Order: sequence, then C-alpha cells, then structure tokens
Amino acid sequence: MTKAIAHGYPRTLAVALAIGLGLWFATSEARIDTWASLLPLFEWMETTPLGVIGQSWGAVFATVQAVHLLGMALLGGAVLVADGRLLDLAFRDTPLLEVQTHCHRLFTCGLVTAALTGLFMTCGVAIKIYYLPVFWYKMLALAVGVAFVYGVRRPLLRQDSDQVHPAVLKLLAVASLMVWFTVAATGRWIGFSG
Repeated sequence: MTKAIAHGYPRTLAVALAIGLGLWFATSEARIDTWASLLPLFEWMETTPLGVIGQSWGAVFATVQAVHLLGMALLGGAVLVADGRLLDLAFRDTPLLEVQTHCHRLFTCGLVTAALTGLFMTCGVAIKIYYLPVFWYKMLALAVGVAFVYGVRRPLLRQDSDQVHPAVLKLLAVASLMVWFTVAATGRWIGFSG
C-alpha cells in the first residue's frame, strides 16, 4: 500500500516533504542564524531606489499597496472559484477542467502582481518588517501555497477528472482553502502589527 501511494503521488509526497522541512526549519535553531544573516539584505533593500521611493513618497506607496490588494483579490477570487467548483458549490454546469484552467491563469496573474508590488512595499519598510515575526510566517505560508498550487494541485488537475477520486478532489479543495486562508490571515496580521 505504501509503495502504491509513493508511486502514484510522487509530487504530492515531494511537496509534503518540502513543507515538513520548512516547518522543521521554522521551529529549529537554524532559523535564527539564517534570520540574522538576512539583516544586511533588508538594510540594503531600504537604500535601493524602490526603498527610497517607498519611504519618501507616501502616495506612490499607497497606490502600489492598492494594486497589491487588487492582485491578492484576483488570486483569492481565483482560489475561491476553483475550489468552489471542486466542492460542487459553484459552476456545476461548466466542465471542471475549463474552470480550473481559467482560474489558474487568473491565479498566476494575481500572484505575479502581488509578488511584484509586495517586493516594492517590502523595500519601503524593509527594516520594520524584518523584525515582525508575522512577516516570516506569511512568507512561509506563501511558499507553501505556491508549492501546493504548482507542485500538487496543478499537476493533479491536468489529468482527466474522471481518473481522480471525488474525495481526493474535495480534499484538495479544502487543503487549498486552508493554505490560502492562512496566507491571507497572516498578510492581514502584518497590517495590524505594523
């Protein structure tokens, strides 16, 4: 049985292993040394042109932040629609593969938008967020989410949906919602922490 699972789901197991290693790293002593070694990078980020603009021009920072939130809304909306379809809560009359394909494109667009604007915002307040533990939790949750989408979800849903057990599809949707809710909650927590 174990051999069949390992043979049938190698990417899922690889992502699970990566998530496990990430969680181990997040709770180990190695994290503290790595975290300390990143301080010069964050100090440098504030001196870059993006950092200077972010610190000097509040209107530019606020505009980029609004675009960041739009990217996150696009990403979140794509996740909700795609997972709603997997759970048979929405778009039942549209083929599963069609919904997943369109949602994945929107997800990728939202992710790229959020990542680029997030980089700008990070440069503007780099030292401040360096010392916020919730920022690191968000980055860990985001890495888990991206690994989950591109390493588990997308490869699994590229197959014919008739080949995948309906319970696996529902479990996939629930796991996806949990991961992206965690990303959103930790991102919002940054706003309350700063």
